[in-house]
Amino acid sequence: MNDSALRQLVHPPDWRNPTPSGTYDLVVLGGGTAGLVAAIGAAGLGARVALVERHLLGGDCLNTGCVPSKALVRSARVVGEFAGADALGVTAEQVTVDFARLMDRMRQRRATIAVNDSAARVQRSGVDLYFGDASFADAQHVVVDGQRLKFGRAVIATGGRPVAPPVAGLETSGYLTNESVFSLTELPRRLLVIGAGPIGCELAQAFGRFGSLVTLLDQSPRVLPRDDADAAAIVQKQLEIDGVRCELNVRLQDVKRSAGGTTVSFVGAGAAGAIAAHEGDAILVAAGRAPNTEELNLGAAGVEVSAQGVLVDDYLRTSNRRIYASGDVCSAFKFTHAADAMSRIVIQNALFYGRRKASALIIPWVTYTQPEVAHVGLSATDAQASMGRVASITVPLSEVDRSIVDDEVEGFVRVQHESGRLRGCTIVAPHAGELIGQATFALTQRATLSAFSATIHPYPTVGESFRKAGDAYRRGSVTPALKMWLERYFRWTR
Repeated sequence: MNDSALRQLVHPPDWRNPTPSGTYDLVVLGGGTAGLVAAIGAAGLGARVALVERHLLGGDCLNTGCVPSKALVRSARVVGEFAGADALGVTAEQVTVDFARLMDRMRQRRATIAVNDSAARVQRSGVDLYFGDASFADAQHVVVDGQRLKFGRAVIATGGRPVAPPVAGLETSGYLTNESVFSLTELPRRLLVIGAGPIGCELAQAFGRFGSLVTLLDQSPRVLPRDDADAAAIVQKQLEIDGVRCELNVRLQDVKRSAGGTTVSFVGAGAAGAIAAHEGDAILVAAGRAPNTEELNLGAAGVEVSAQGVLVDDYLRTSNRRIYASGDVCSAFKFTHAADAMSRIVIQNALFYGRRKASALIIPWVTYTQPEVAHVGLSATDAQASMGRVASITVPLSEVDRSIVDDEVEGFVRVQHESGRLRGCTIVAPHAGELIGQATFALTQRATLSAFSATIHPYPTVGESFRKAGDAYRRGSVTPALKMWLERYFRWTR
């Protein structure tokens, strides 16, 4: 399987669009996660649905995001395991990375998963699938490939795209983004990564472990600026161990190409603002995204839009009450699982006059570096700003037996609580993404730390840290006055 196998599934070259007739209950623009969930879900409930996709079904997640990046992260994790093998009493021979093979493996796994987002599956679900560029003709019609589709309700789920910062010379430098980096067949000897957010950190670490000389640049003073500062510090330390040079708190000046490579000049925070430069064989830009709205002719449909995306209310309804939006095109939470959850709300609100609110969603997120960083709900910063209303409890992995025997003690589980009720959680651990679901479920169910303490966790596991957090809360609830009364009780009962 390869890229041609992928395309055969998610945009068959011999596909013929159906001929529209009558009114669709729902027309969905965009065949990524948000669009697929909305279209297939609505069709499964009996609605007459059309789905329009201009390029590849599966969207960013399948083609240029979650799936290919995690395939590379998996290979990079093996390299990291070998690097730490000696501490575990295992002598490993020198590791050789076959970049072409691991990229081919990534494409094979992507093609395997593509069956779930394929045109055949969409068609089997009872959805009329159209490939082509779509735009609104008016408040009740969409035009695609010269055909007019009339709708009772519509969903805009066109997602977003990577954007580059306005740096002189960057546009002509031939830079990579997440849309092109997975097409590489040769490992760049020197890779410059602009942007130290999740995508930048994940790929910088992976390519560093594969053998590239990686420099990570960002105007922020630390990596992962949206995450817990302590978590970011652990990730940065590991990035540097993996050979990534972090140039942070810098302002990019210009990009110049030459026979020897591409040079990025920047002004650093120190040395009185002196100009420095790094040369690379490739540049990867991971510094922001923009919504895909320009070609939709939203004005004709009466849909308001801003630079951040389609404007929606808490019910995910646009300024045209017949049209809704879901996913990256309208949300600050640009995650596949968020798009999925939002589209479930859209189905209920658009087709069944529901009143479900997007603000009620409890959305976790994960950065898949090693160690991983996962978060949901309130953060430690939120707790500090609450004037004592919200408190934090931190369980270092150095106090968790499984982490100790695994030699993976760089990390922690940190919970935020309000009088014992869980309000948020941050985890830094090798498999933090697998653990955060426990905290997300607890938040959804309005659970308490006492419930964690009373739940039997298997030993030894990293998940046991949640019980430790619950035990710490219970110990803290024993006030001096209560302890005094307990001491009297035991004296009386001896």
